[in-house]
Amino acid sequence: MSGSITDVAGISVGHHHRLDDDAQMGSGWATGTTVVLTPPGTVGAVDGRGGAPGTRETDLLEPSNSVRHVDAVVLTGGSAFGLAAADGVMTWLEEQQRGVALDGGVVPIVPAAVIFDLPVGGWQRRPDAQFGYRAAESTAGDAAIGTVGAGVGARAGVLKGGVGTASVTLESGVTVGALVVVNSAGDVVDPATGLPWSAAHIEEFALVAPPTDQLVAYADRHGELSPLNTTIAVVATDAAMSKAACRRVAVAAHDGLARTIRPCHTPLDGDTVFALATGAVEVVPDPTTPASMSPELSLMTEVGAAAADCLARAVLVGVLAAEAAAGIPAYRDVLPGAFG
Repeated sequence: MSGSITDVAGISVGHHHRLDDDAQMGSGWATGTTVVLTPPGTVGAVDGRGGAPGTRETDLLEPSNSVRHVDAVVLTGGSAFGLAAADGVMTWLEEQQRGVALDGGVVPIVPAAVIFDLPVGGWQRRPDAQFGYRAAESTAGDAAIGTVGAGVGARAGVLKGGVGTASVTLESGVTVGALVVVNSAGDVVDPATGLPWSAAHIEEFALVAPPTDQLVAYADRHGELSPLNTTIAVVATDAAMSKAACRRVAVAAHDGLARTIRPCHTPLDGDTVFALATGAVEVVPDPTTPASMSPELSLMTEVGAAAADCLARAVLVGVLAAEAAAGIPAYRDVLPGAFG
């Protein structure tokens, strides 16, 4: 469980949430907002694979549209209501003079995506502009994980979901990172074994098969499956990439969700991945690259594969780090035997 999206130089993450000590399903506060702040000049794109997304300012990220740079990305609870958190992030950025410079001022570019967590706390308890402002002003060079920010009201199947992050540095010197809010209707672990779907992740996280009684208890909980869904994420790199290249990286990163969540990308979720490129590292083309593949295509392939790997790891980091909240048990509570 190594690395963080903040290993990409210039990227910072902030969280703000409210969680009542006695919060249970249907009452109190159990929601929050997470902000990924970018350095100036960061290029952004997005790819949505779920059939019911809740997003804001994603059209401008289309490669054919004119806005290239992104000032921040908001991941938040509150379903469509929670999109109001982006207003607060825009206000904070305006105070920092960040945004598209126009006559009279600046217009910050802040795409956003939401998870559906309204039934976890009180339906009226959802993020607003103040949540976004506080998350933005708390951005730091590290990223808290688990039951924080937008992960407070999240669940993964019948278990507590949360915020996870991971990163890798490639041989080219490029760093790739991912941050995810896991709020899936599908399972992150195999109900038959209590372990992640991928054997490679079982080894990486040093998990072992839990005892039968814990597996039975876990299987019994599947009668409690709810319509809560949508996993939202940001992948980032310090490589210099175009909007079109970022879009392909976002597309590839979705493979990380497909490897770790079953099912995902359903008609009822809003699985969405943003991709950011800060442009700090110019990759020198490999002279051995076939002439049929341009340097940008080669870079897209390398970064996209790494983004998928990071996102898969980040999903498990978020679930394994999550703590029980609002009546939703954590993986460690239900399957403690998996930790040996």
